[in-house]
Amino acid sequence: MIPIKNIRPLSAESLFDVLKKDFADYINSKLSSSLSIEYAHVYDVINVSFPEVIEGTAFSIIVSDDEITVSDNDQSSEYNSELLQQHLVDFLAIQAG
Repeated sequence: MIPIKNIRPLSAESLFDVLKKDFADYINSKLSSSLSIEYAHVYDVINVSFPEVIEGTAFSIIVSDDEITVSDNDQSSEYNSELLQQHLVDFLAIQAG
């Protein structure tokens, strides 16, 4: 789990909207790709999926008043999700800062 200080307090709902609007363009420009990304939001948890790359939910984002926590849900060693996770964490740090 990777914690990020929620300096500019974002609610899970507002972060969900930002992710849907801006994250795909951000990561696709960083990777020179055209990844498909899916999101699910329930209460203070946002699940992020990359259905073309990783089966199931790749990452969960838990949003609180103080921090945003990213956990890697890809338990298989078949995929190296570290690069995707790093870009997600970088994007969230920009949004929360």
